[in-house]
Amino acid sequence: MSQPVQEQLSRTIETLYRSESGRVLATLVRLLGDLDVAEEAMHEAFAAALESWPKTGIPESPRPWLISTARFKAIDNMRRRARFDAAQKDLIAHIESRVNEAPLEDDEIADDRLRLIFTCCHPALPPEGQVALTLREICGLTTEEIARAFLVTPATLAQRIVRAKAKIRETKIPYEVPRPAEMPERLSAVLQVVYLVFNEGYSARAGTEVTRAELTGEAIRLGRLLTELQPEPEVIGLLALMLLQESRRAARTSPTGELILLEQQDRSLWNREQIAEGMALIEKAMSSRPFGPYTLQAAIASVHANAESSAATDWQQIVALYDQLLRIQPSPVVQLNRAVAIAMFDGPESGLIHIDALLDHGELENYYLAHSARADLYRRLGRTAEARESYEKALALTQQEPERQFLQDRIRQLK
Repeated sequence: MSQPVQEQLSRTIETLYRSESGRVLATLVRLLGDLDVAEEAMHEAFAAALESWPKTGIPESPRPWLISTARFKAIDNMRRRARFDAAQKDLIAHIESRVNEAPLEDDEIADDRLRLIFTCCHPALPPEGQVALTLREICGLTTEEIARAFLVTPATLAQRIVRAKAKIRETKIPYEVPRPAEMPERLSAVLQVVYLVFNEGYSARAGTEVTRAELTGEAIRLGRLLTELQPEPEVIGLLALMLLQESRRAARTSPTGELILLEQQDRSLWNREQIAEGMALIEKAMSSRPFGPYTLQAAIASVHANAESSAATDWQQIVALYDQLLRIQPSPVVQLNRAVAIAMFDGPESGLIHIDALLDHGELENYYLAHSARADLYRRLGRTAEARESYEKALALTQQEPERQFLQDRIRQLK
């Protein structure tokens, strides 16, 4: 096989890994009963594909080939270990007895993927472990890719994954979809993990970039997968929210990387395909009541998406939606967002009253966006000294370089 053809095949297998590894792994976990064993077998199967397919060609159905190859690789490995560990023999017999259980139908594969998602997002795992395990096992990202996105060392990220897997083994977390009575709470935990991944990509906590497209992309991919597997209104609402937020990405920074706030963004740069898809999804999500928090946030994002400019935005409707959101998900951050909407609808003085109350109670004292919002309202009111003080507090609390540059520019512009 010529070098160009070999390279093309390698790229094809790499693309296949990205698209199929989550499905293959999910089925292997069920068949082999252990996440580490399944992951090792899956990687061996893809390595075997790199060796075998240049001679035999890519199978018409690559997924069953990979599952079957991985299963037999795992059995071979266990047989070798069984020479030194008699306990392995019973496990081998159990796996061999299920040799014909690997599902080939999409519905069965979907069930396996749903089981794996709920396992990775089990509430017994710490949040950072849930996120790391989901990105690694469901999305197929490498440890290095996840570590780079979250600005931690690969060793730190690897330890999170190791601890999460150990917790699954030690507490015998079942590889299963929750019972109907448990579903609302457990689904909420899954959605929270997806939203955490999206938020880290949409507004990075630190570093030189405002956004990390690889994370928002993976979160949206997870959202699409969940919508296919579990088309509940809140799942649909979360996907709508992420699409509508992501649609603004190209307009959120200048060509040189400076932060651009919503009201100054060039809306012609917003992704109209994502907006259209998000709007169709939010309409579907809102056909069922009562509305959940992701659906309401998506409804707020849809009001922005419909407006030709910040001045033309229906701020009264946004305030009303935040009122609904506060009733079902009361939090200081939601109160802050509502206060900013009130300022846009009823003037900066009205918004400032609400933000002052939040900060005076100490609820958002260490949240830089609260001080930044307060500073902006002071600036609009011409209260320069107070605006400078609040901008400086916000600056001391943020680690993201474009946000720091934005705040420093605002301080310099004050007269």
